Amino acid sequence: MATLRDIKRRIVGVKNTQQITKAMKMVAAARLRRAQENIINARPYSKKILEVLSHLLELEGNSNNPLFAERKVKNVAVVLVTSDRGLCGGFNMNIIKKVEELAAGELREYYADGKLSLYCVGKKGVDYFSRKDYKIEGSYPYIFTGLKFDFAVKLVNELKRRYLSGEIDRVIIVYNEFKSVIQQKISDEQFLPVKPFEKKDGSKESFAEFIYEPDKSTIIDKLIPRHLNAQMWKVLLESYAAELGARMTAMDMATENAKELIKSLQLTFNKERQAAITKEILEIVSGANALKES
Repeated sequence: MATLRDIKRRIVGVKNTQQITKAMKMVAAARLRRAQENIINARPYSKKILEVLSHLLELEGNSNNPLFAERKVKNVAVVLVTSDRGLCGGFNMNIIKKVEELAAGELREYYADGKLSLYCVGKKGVDYFSRKDYKIEGSYPYIFTGLKFDFAVKLVNELKRRYLSGEIDRVIIVYNEFKSVIQQKISDEQFLPVKPFEKKDGSKESFAEFIYEPDKSTIIDKLIPRHLNAQMWKVLLESYAAELGARMTAMDMATENAKELIKSLQLTFNKERQAAITKEILEIVSGANALKES
């Protein structure tokens, strides 16, 4: 049975933990505000580029650019975006489970034949899949410490190079899309070949008529790199904002749990202390009675 000293020591330990989780929640909340601003600013740009490309393709018909062409899929690459640190609930495991579901389901044939390769963005994904039987083509830990647009461009250039050379025929990105502080949505999107923008009901977006100069094909070729870079940058920003939201929620729950545990331990401490005092009083009374009898 725990002594009063043990219970008191545990209460102090839980209080220290509560201070840490509370501080982590405040740090995540401060960073989340800026991350939300970044993603809100990036969304319209990436969406508009995709809309313009879709409109141009609709007018131009079949583009000659190979990044739009559908071809027989022989090799698949999956880019999974996790965090560099833990303590954010099920944020990382949800992504990992989604990738494993794809490997066991839709991409089972490619995984079995060794034609499924992974690009792990974030330390948690790197650590997990490096211990498993997966083919890892790219490892990018600690990129969220100082997230920069240059990294998105670098990763896109690597994927384009392998796609154009025929080493991979399809690229899928799996990441957590930021919805709110308490909600993140797991998304698995096709990155290459580029798919035209569609409405939620599946119909193509309608556009007003524009005059393009110099010509549609040239503009398409110029916009494709910008579009891919913007989409990858948006994915990274979405994942980072979702990570901060998940960490903020997890630390808030941990703080509340610590509060409840402190209450429970304090009640136990008071009961044990009361029992000890009662025992001491009984011993004193018993001793006094014994002296009287003697």
